[in-house]
Amino acid sequence: MSHTTHDAGVAVGAIPAPDEGLTPAELAARYGLAVSGARPSLVEYVRQLWSRRHFILAFSQAKLTAQYSQAKLGQLWQVATPLLNAAVYYFIFGVILHASRGLSPDVYIPFLVTGVFVFTFTQSSVMSGVRAISGNLGLVRALHFPRASLPVSFSLQQLQQLLFSMIVLFIVAIGFGSYPGMSWLLIVPVLALQFLFNTGLALIVARMGAKTPDMAQLMPFVLRTWMYTSGVMFSISAMMTDRPEWAVRLLQVNPAAIYMDLMRFALIDGYGASNLPPHVWAIAVFWAVAVFAGGFVYFWKAEERYGRG
Repeated sequence: MSHTTHDAGVAVGAIPAPDEGLTPAELAARYGLAVSGARPSLVEYVRQLWSRRHFILAFSQAKLTAQYSQAKLGQLWQVATPLLNAAVYYFIFGVILHASRGLSPDVYIPFLVTGVFVFTFTQSSVMSGVRAISGNLGLVRALHFPRASLPVSFSLQQLQQLLFSMIVLFIVAIGFGSYPGMSWLLIVPVLALQFLFNTGLALIVARMGAKTPDMAQLMPFVLRTWMYTSGVMFSISAMMTDRPEWAVRLLQVNPAAIYMDLMRFALIDGYGASNLPPHVWAIAVFWAVAVFAGGFVYFWKAEERYGRG
């Protein structure tokens, strides 16, 4: 800008800056800037997560190896812990409380061991998930990666641990007269569905635990209550014969009970289809897909907030 002075001279005014008057959002758009740590779209988030699949697998294997590195028995505790739990439950519920009602001894022992191993898979996935963000803040704050990698990796760790323990489960089943057959092939889809379900739960509690660290203290009580209502130590259909049909069905469609009963049906010859609720496979697929999809979206919506504050 310029104007003429009284002595015919020309005075030059200040030239306005090209960015003057622009809002921060307009400035960012003008110079191609993006918010640091902004949440990507859901499709892009899935793509980023897939591109880190090797990290997820390597991280889960490293955590599995380090889990019992300070114990003298090392990885044997992966099997010994659920077996010891099963032995305690058998003494209390099978011998003292006679919770084996409706099941012969040859069926009840593999029934109990299978329930303990399968429920431990879900229990450990949830407990690992609730600490996935709050227990790894250094990693979350130091590196840029999709945070869902952590709860997914912890769920994968628990799956690997269960697969190692399945050897003992097979030995127990065979030892009590349930020999390998075509039904054992059902183990693969059962584990796949339960893994999806567990991963969805881990994602849900990971977000909750990131915001409220005290969730890690509360969760054992929630899981213990869930275990006692899921038929880990007793047959729901046999123990509730004098209860209303709707109450029996309500307990049977509990996702923990669904996956345990499907595994028992696959492994144990004396555990027939009469112990399963109607449409059991449809219910198993529903729980897996609904919880995984819902948990993934729920976790993704808070992506930019993890590790802050």
